[in-house]
Amino acid sequence: MAGIEYFYYSQSKKHKKNGAVCNIARLKGVSQTRNYDPYILLRAIKSNNWGLVFPKSVVGRSAALFFFVCLRMRINPFQAVLPELELITSADSFFDTVKEEYPDYFKSGFFNKNAQEALYVYQIRTLGRAYTGLIACTAIQDYLEGHIRKHEQTLAAKEQKQVQLLLGRRATVKPILLTYPAQASINAWTAQYIEGKAPFMRFLFDNDQQEHLLWEVAEGADIQHLQQLFAKAVPHTYIADGHHRTSTTALMFERKQEKVNEAAFDQLLCALFPSTDIEIHDFNRIVDGLNELPVSVFMAKLSRLFDIKLLKNGRKPSKKFHIHMYLQKNWFRLKWRSEVLKRYQKKAVVLDTQLLDELVLKKIIGIKNVRNDSRIQYVEGPKGTVGIERKVNKSNTQVGFCLPPVSLEELIELADEGKALPPKSTWFEPRMKNGLVVKDY
Repeated sequence: MAGIEYFYYSQSKKHKKNGAVCNIARLKGVSQTRNYDPYILLRAIKSNNWGLVFPKSVVGRSAALFFFVCLRMRINPFQAVLPELELITSADSFFDTVKEEYPDYFKSGFFNKNAQEALYVYQIRTLGRAYTGLIACTAIQDYLEGHIRKHEQTLAAKEQKQVQLLLGRRATVKPILLTYPAQASINAWTAQYIEGKAPFMRFLFDNDQQEHLLWEVAEGADIQHLQQLFAKAVPHTYIADGHHRTSTTALMFERKQEKVNEAAFDQLLCALFPSTDIEIHDFNRIVDGLNELPVSVFMAKLSRLFDIKLLKNGRKPSKKFHIHMYLQKNWFRLKWRSEVLKRYQKKAVVLDTQLLDELVLKKIIGIKNVRNDSRIQYVEGPKGTVGIERKVNKSNTQVGFCLPPVSLEELIELADEGKALPPKSTWFEPRMKNGLVVKDY
């Protein structure tokens, strides 16, 4: 906002203007004509290499809190679009079609917007365990500013598909799955909140043998308390599932900055699960690339990288730096040679997915960019070795690779360093359903 003055504060020797007043218009990257936005200001501070900047009217403890909010991720209540329970006779058939059919379902009255803003405790119960998290909105700026951290590259074709879906629906029908190091204070609050309370919504999915439950958090005091817990304990979260949906929302948000009368796309629908309530599985590859590469030549080239052993039957690798390969109805154990691993010993994190992409898919099979090469298919870890065999057996030019799962510690370390895994390197549980909670734009 033009003419608004801000206190400038810096402890560095380079800047000794403590308490001096500056005009926001002097900050490069901040328009005089747009309303003040703390995230815009924060970016301007960084680009101008300034210290802390506070509104002139904000002093003392309030100023510290103002900047603290800028630096911390904030969860926000929102007006959810929810399914009409009495109209749904089969959860499996209805929610399996929401991804493509949401606009028609909404027009037909299968969804209605909640009258009040709220957060939601979300629990998924399977045969083996229960996963408990929280559904909320976060500012897309949290992603752009690095508070929501990614760990995987995206696929160009999937991003294009997400743009089409988002524009067609003007809504997000499934939350981004975020995780964070578990915090006892947040876990205790959610457990206490749902204890003895009937869920706001409950759906039973027979096909997956799962039960999905939601508890509404609508009281202002409860919302504020949860926001404070997250602000105090969770400076960053990590995308577990939804890299393409996140990057697409960010793309649409940035497009909006130059368009008038467009949907804002400034909020990201998220499901936040602590690290104790997620599981990471392997995400495997099927590659169609042996049509011009004889199997004997392919195996000879692999032998320069791996110690190769024929296996009696298909099973998943139990160790890091072991890959199991399915080729011409035989399973092989591929163990990276020590001289190969020595080339990467200076790296803090070395993953099988990265080595496979670089040394096998690129240098042997000739796939230059895994983001947009149609010769690669992906098989989710829970489908097991049988899922790999079924796909590979359809063509004698295909080969399957079964990889060990990435650990959460490795994922967080890479994300904190701003590095990304190849696409489809991780498969997370729990899996959410389209249409249980919707955010419109």
